[in-house]
Amino acid sequence: MEPNVEIRRLFELMPASGRMMAKIISRPEQAKVIDASFPLPWQWERPIYINFDLWRRLTKPQRDLLLLQTVSWLIAVKWFQPHPYQGILLVGLLGGLVEFLQQDAVGVVMAGGLATLAGYRIWSVNRSQQSQLNADLSAIEVAQRRGYSQTESAQALLSAIETVAKLEGRAALNFTELIRCQNLRAIAGLSAVGVPED
Repeated sequence: MEPNVEIRRLFELMPASGRMMAKIISRPEQAKVIDASFPLPWQWERPIYINFDLWRRLTKPQRDLLLLQTVSWLIAVKWFQPHPYQGILLVGLLGGLVEFLQQDAVGVVMAGGLATLAGYRIWSVNRSQQSQLNADLSAIEVAQRRGYSQTESAQALLSAIETVAKLEGRAALNFTELIRCQNLRAIAGLSAVGVPED
């Protein structure tokens, strides 16, 4: 598999919003099959690192769904959208600036603490199990627009999660991966038990 050819193919597979932000980079030295760092507010470009030596061991549907899930998660991370936590973060930052200009140390600490708590909450919501489940669903929706059926795409993503763990030399899936697998089994019709809403 020629990495540049595969990168072009994967780029065409992405949704338009993913093409604007995501950049696929070959990184043969990494232990993970596919990796993406949590995007920070000032980062417009969101790199996705792939170890093509491991990547080529996956089937085409597994590769497609794994990439679509990663892209879906990356584009879902939005630091600046109308939400109470973003408002609290903005108020904390502006309050800290005002208190700094007034040379009020206690006010700066209070406003900084408020901004830190709001920023941490935004970060944790975007790193949560629910964000991964939402990214799985988005990836399946995009895959359906690319010719996969819902069942086929759910099965491909399920098998990709399990295969990636083996390729990376992990003995078992982590807790989030287990929850995702159970949800994907329910979507694929392989299990009657899904993930509870709450």
